[in-house]
Amino acid sequence: MPAFDLPLPELERYAPEVAEPDDFDAFWTETLAEARTVPPVLQVRPEPTGLALVDTWDVTFAGFGGAPIRAWYTRPAGTAAELPAVVEFAGYGRGRGLPGERLVWPAAGYAHLLMDVRGQGDQYGNGGDTPDPHRGAAGGHRPATQGILDPREYYYRRLVTDAVRAVDAVRALPGVDPARVAAAGNSQGGGLALAVAGLVPDLHALLASAPFLCHFERALALTDASPYGEIAQFLAVHRTAHARVRRTLSYLDGVSFARRATAPAHFGVGLRDIVCPPSTAFAAYNRYGGTDKTVHVYEFNGHEGGEALHTLRQVTWLAKVST
Repeated sequence: MPAFDLPLPELERYAPEVAEPDDFDAFWTETLAEARTVPPVLQVRPEPTGLALVDTWDVTFAGFGGAPIRAWYTRPAGTAAELPAVVEFAGYGRGRGLPGERLVWPAAGYAHLLMDVRGQGDQYGNGGDTPDPHRGAAGGHRPATQGILDPREYYYRRLVTDAVRAVDAVRALPGVDPARVAAAGNSQGGGLALAVAGLVPDLHALLASAPFLCHFERALALTDASPYGEIAQFLAVHRTAHARVRRTLSYLDGVSFARRATAPAHFGVGLRDIVCPPSTAFAAYNRYGGTDKTVHVYEFNGHEGGEALHTLRQVTWLAKVST
């Protein structure tokens, strides 16, 4: 796919205003306060993996509506010290997969919580273990459109709440330094990490690559690729629903979360990304509230971005932030 978005010099200046409801902060304050009426950690079980260099636990924590959300908690084997932690969020269609599947952060010396994704896990990877008991509101069938006609019923209200509660949960686990918790993810995971950065004021760091859920109006104008394409297809059938959908999405836009975030931030963007167009990521990056931020650009890459090279850059950057 050739480059299709704005040239890089324009992307570096691209900082649009996005529609934001007057009650954006009240909406999220109320949502999170309700979720936090339940203690975060529900169950922790050792998980045998046969891997000698890491220890893994199967964690269940309380997400939106108190629903049980599964996660893998992994750390360097035999280490009792309080470690900095990375909470990682998976991409669209993925679940937490198998224990021991993602070992970069434990291998780098971090405690690592990999959150399962409610109602997903059936498109890529090795599946998930968390149903979504709250689905059923008016909207489409895929996660991007479930409940999309009402911000209180929208799927991503639940998933963002789960992501914030994952940070609450890891801070309550043994062997974690609660003052040094980072949020990380790619694509959907990057969008969730960005939302967490905007909703958790004392987050230690953010690592977001190819973030989904950013600058919806531009994304819908530029790409038909899923997940944005699922929203466009819904609107192609529900031709009078645009105003309601636009209102719902305004409560979830990563640009609005970015404006409120202050943690040191590391972004990654592929300039040929047709799934999450680069201008949508730069809209969030350029509006990001923190001054300690960096972005790595991959001129000839799409949604895969920098892959292993970018991961190594993330590890190097976070080590500097966490010392």
